[in-house]
Amino acid sequence: MNVVTPLTTTFGPAEAFLGKGHRLLIDGKWVEAESGEVFETLNPATEQVIATVALGGTADIDAAVAAARKAFDAGPWPRMMPAERQRILQKLGDLIEENCEELAWIESLDNGKPVKVAEVADIPLTADLFHYMAAQARTREGHVVPTSDFAIPGAEFHAYTVDEPVGVVGLITPWNYPLLIAAGWQMAGALAAGNTVVLKPSEVTPLSITRFGELALEAGVPPGVINIVQGYGADAGARLVEHPQVDKIGFTGSTRTGRGLLKAVADSNLKKVTLELGGKSPDIIFADADLDAAIAGVAMGVFFNQGECCCAGTRIYVEDKVYDQVVAGMIDEARKIRLGSGQDPDTDMGPLVSQNQFDTVMSYVDAGKSDGAKVAVGGARAGDKGYFVQPTLFTEVNPNMSIVREEIFGPVATIERFSDINDVVRRANDTDYGLGAGIWTTDARKTHHVAKAIRAGTVFVNCYNVFDAAMPFGGYKQSGWGRNRGRQAFEAFTETKAVYVKLN
Repeated sequence: MNVVTPLTTTFGPAEAFLGKGHRLLIDGKWVEAESGEVFETLNPATEQVIATVALGGTADIDAAVAAARKAFDAGPWPRMMPAERQRILQKLGDLIEENCEELAWIESLDNGKPVKVAEVADIPLTADLFHYMAAQARTREGHVVPTSDFAIPGAEFHAYTVDEPVGVVGLITPWNYPLLIAAGWQMAGALAAGNTVVLKPSEVTPLSITRFGELALEAGVPPGVINIVQGYGADAGARLVEHPQVDKIGFTGSTRTGRGLLKAVADSNLKKVTLELGGKSPDIIFADADLDAAIAGVAMGVFFNQGECCCAGTRIYVEDKVYDQVVAGMIDEARKIRLGSGQDPDTDMGPLVSQNQFDTVMSYVDAGKSDGAKVAVGGARAGDKGYFVQPTLFTEVNPNMSIVREEIFGPVATIERFSDINDVVRRANDTDYGLGAGIWTTDARKTHHVAKAIRAGTVFVNCYNVFDAAMPFGGYKQSGWGRNRGRQAFEAFTETKAVYVKLN
């Protein structure tokens, strides 16, 4: 595992974008923060500044919410014919596709992930979600409901339901998939349902969503419908959560932060909340599995996106009779991974996103060693520049270790053996989380038994990290409330109204 020399070269349009001033999008205009302050964003492969961005605060959130409120209460967006909203969102998806290479470079430079991954995953998936939700814009409908004369004997009613947009939606999104989660998983459904949005993206990765804002205006999204305020969670994020004119919050991030958000919502206007939180997902390999495919798939489930995935399959369970073979295969897979700058086409895995995340991951690696776990591969920093961590696998672990129980959010996994199907299901479910799980087997009966028994929002069978715009994503237990993606994500941004019309 050699670190590729970090590159500073970039793709022309992305380079031109980085050289511009990066401001806040409020009411259809790009504006400086009211304070006049800016902050720097770094390339995590080089630790060098690549851009400065306006630092939004509480006053900017207030201005953005006022714009979103006006756009919802008096603007055209929620009153448009659904076909017109569909046309605009479809065009926005098309523009994301057309600018895929530029967006992938911006994402790589700001987040660290390989350009080649962003080009085939993050950006196309974002575009696909806009295309999917554009179609959903025309499916919002109510129902006529037969009623009895219980309330008023002899009365006749025409009773029906209407689905309506929630109103002003505040979104707070993370740095691991900056564009995909903010724009695709969260914003697309909210917009399709007719809501207006104020987005507070992660200050660690502020750039790709800024470029997205430009594309949204180009697509014809009216002023005030999409507002983007870059800033810190403690002021801009906190103000968005507590703001009395915000009707719903959509949050993706850590379980700890999600708990704090709920307390703030309870103390404000009890706005509705969707939460996609942490994970510590099990990935189970049975002896009858196609082991070559399973080893490669499990390794991808751990190390993809530098391990910065909420559903990463970092608790690996392997049936006794193939345990040694799987451990050897996982070590080989880890050693084949080429680390380096995300802009290098030879890179398989980039750096972690920030110094803070690097320190967090390495503290877990150190804790695993101190607790007596054995490092089978990796377990150290890679290189001396950039936030690179070697792909790491621990054996000889026990269920009470922090590396087994807590979300690490880096390229670190544990591997354990099992012999009994009921025991491995129990161990897989022995977690506070329930976001994802993996099963590797050629036995159809075993597949359905285990998939049903595992308490997780998504179960991958003989695959991992498969995502489709039409399929919901979210978690059981402390992994969240509600679902992103799919029809459920569209419905999450609507209210249902019951109407009774007395006919006699």
